[in-house]
Amino acid sequence: MPARLASPEEAVSSIRTGDTVLAGGFGLVGAPLALIDALVEASKARELTVVSNNLGEPGKGLGKLLRQGRVRRAVGSFFTSNPEVAAAAQAGELEVVLLPQGTLAEALRAAGAGIGGFFTPIGVGTELARGKEERRIDGVANVLEAPLHGDAALVYAARGDELGNLWYRKTARNFNPAMAAAARLTVAEVGELVALDEIEPESVHTPHVYVDLMTRAR
Repeated sequence: MPARLASPEEAVSSIRTGDTVLAGGFGLVGAPLALIDALVEASKARELTVVSNNLGEPGKGLGKLLRQGRVRRAVGSFFTSNPEVAAAAQAGELEVVLLPQGTLAEALRAAGAGIGGFFTPIGVGTELARGKEERRIDGVANVLEAPLHGDAALVYAARGDELGNLWYRKTARNFNPAMAAAARLTVAEVGELVALDEIEPESVHTPHVYVDLMTRAR
């Protein structure tokens, strides 16, 4: 079925208190800013777990949601772009789970591929590995990482066609494609909505079968 076109407010209306939301981008680049704004302004959902490389910047992007006190748990890699994350964590208002960027990307990919977990040597012997199963593989210590599933994925693509196939520009391909496949509901914000034949099949980064709703960037 083709992805349905919706307003940003309608697109985020099914996100509920306690949900896990996957949000694409790196900082504000490649982030679904119209969808995030709709979540900030039109949704009442609280106690959210947000999986994203970072929580935006102070008062920008996901940083707006943090200021509202609606993020309970943040899973990501580069929270130093928003000093308010550290302040909230130190005040006991926010739980932060740090993952190396490669591990974050692979955990999302594993969720989309139906993989139950994977072993990696990254983080062995550090606080990041505390409490995780460890196994030696070919003489090298590895820790078990779990897949990262989402109730909803909010992704940004430069182009989307009428069916819902997506094309991402440059570094927007870092987390957006993996997140699109890792959630129960995927909402794509597109910079440009194009005709069905305007994205070459070989250039489709996320097939339409993973996309439930689309909205136009503002």
